[in-house]
Amino acid sequence: MNPIQPALFVPHGAPTFALRPGAAGAALVAKAATLQLPRAIVIVSAHWDTAVPTVGFAEKLETIHDFWGFPEALYAIRYPATGCPEASREVVAALEQAGLPVATDATRGLDHGAWVPLRLMFPDAEVPVVPLSVQSRGGPEQAYALGRALAPLAARGFLIVGSGSITHNLRDYQAASSGGQTPAYVREFADWLATQTTAGNLPALLDYRRQAPGGMQAHPSEEHLLPFHVALGAGGGHPRSQRFHAGIDDYVIAMDAYAFEQGEPA
Repeated sequence: MNPIQPALFVPHGAPTFALRPGAAGAALVAKAATLQLPRAIVIVSAHWDTAVPTVGFAEKLETIHDFWGFPEALYAIRYPATGCPEASREVVAALEQAGLPVATDATRGLDHGAWVPLRLMFPDAEVPVVPLSVQSRGGPEQAYALGRALAPLAARGFLIVGSGSITHNLRDYQAASSGGQTPAYVREFADWLATQTTAGNLPALLDYRRQAPGGMQAHPSEEHLLPFHVALGAGGGHPRSQRFHAGIDDYVIAMDAYAFEQGEPA
């Protein structure tokens, strides 16, 4: 019998997170150590953005180095993940059962939003991985619906992982790279999100761009927060939430991580 899995939201930080994982990396390693080994991992990365939910079917997953101008050591990293067509078909079926459109991709590998955290959490790459795209045009409501469609898979041993960032403002990141300090909105937004998550305030979480302090500045575009909404939805109707890491890297990147345990049947 497969162990029931939580849904996770994890940060992938700047690409250099792979070389300097720090406190956030240690938190991901510690969380992974508490999990029973999943049957498969569904990874929803902010860096695979498509018009329609798309499920990866590759049996050997290429390590995609989708970044430029970083240390050479990053480009030498390979994460030897394998896929599982049977698990991919179950993901497709779950989305179809929920009435969502779905496409497939036979060649998609793992971008850095996927392999960086997975390499920390499952360094032996012993668990099959199914990549699943995010749809930034659909906003939080669509991302949450995507997660709800995935929620029944938790009881079949699937670990649903959303990978993004609680704050993601590239202009502020570039400004901070030459020295600076953390803008107030970074902590304010991260703490607001944590408060609303603990309270189970779904309407506020879906409407964060209007209701949260610094919502628009934290996310000039939405793709890096939507994996949070996917993980939230994958936790079921009334999930028990845990912010198992809170911290800031590079002045402006909130590296908070969350676990969502299903509080009722999906």
